[in-house]
Amino acid sequence: MTQPARLYRSVLYIPASKERALEKAMSLPADAIIFDLEDAVAPDEKAQARLILDAALYDDFGHRARIVRVNALDTAWGRDDIAAFANHDRVDALLIPKVNSPADLEAVVALAPAKPLWAMMETAQAMLNAAAIAGHPALQGMVMGTNDLAKEIGSRFRADRLPMQAGLGLCLLAAKAYGKIIIDGVFNAFKDEQGLLAECEQGRDMGFDGKTVIHPAQVQIANAAFAPSEAELDLARRQIEAFEAAVGAGQGVAVLDGKIVENLHVVMAQRTLAKAEAIAAMAD
Repeated sequence: MTQPARLYRSVLYIPASKERALEKAMSLPADAIIFDLEDAVAPDEKAQARLILDAALYDDFGHRARIVRVNALDTAWGRDDIAAFANHDRVDALLIPKVNSPADLEAVVALAPAKPLWAMMETAQAMLNAAAIAGHPALQGMVMGTNDLAKEIGSRFRADRLPMQAGLGLCLLAAKAYGKIIIDGVFNAFKDEQGLLAECEQGRDMGFDGKTVIHPAQVQIANAAFAPSEAELDLARRQIEAFEAAVGAGQGVAVLDGKIVENLHVVMAQRTLAKAEAIAAMAD
């Protein structure tokens, strides 16, 4: 499995119909932007939002991955959304809502064969079919839709997200098995910084690549949570040095701080350092 070439620590939803929000997004330090034509746009604004977004995408969004969330194919707007952005040279991927199975992706591939796809994982069927969805060749990434999933399964909110753990875990395992990007769901209380940080740390510790956010104030918290800490970087460097010294002495493992260091720890350490380098390069 290889790490994604881009960073996805913070993935910001922006309503495609809001010109001021689109303009502001260019100055925000989000790693990726989801330009939303679905939930964030009222039915009578869908067509105009398409035109607004088409024009806005030619502005300078820098390094940020540009993902367009289209409406589902079974709506009145889905096909027009896909037609408008299937070959758009400023769109990196299309995000498909309510993906229940690989067949839902196949239906979009028929209309947009050249564009990478992302899947919203937000239904009970999606959880049960996560591996099949992740294995689809057109799929590049998965986004957890925890609000819709909670509504469908009838779960209550808990700070520890215990009701979500089965679905989060299934999708995470599927994404990692097939080398796909996977982004954690949103945290709704955008003024609760400590709650957001705790949920970011939980997602990071589980193995998610980043967090979807709904407000500019959430971006920096997600970026910090999904970046290696100085302590992690120091440990990674020392693990690599200790292992290289052990190999040079004809040994297969090293001991550092009273703990065994094997080749697998070196691989993880190298990933940590590579992520830090990518963050530094992005800042430059």
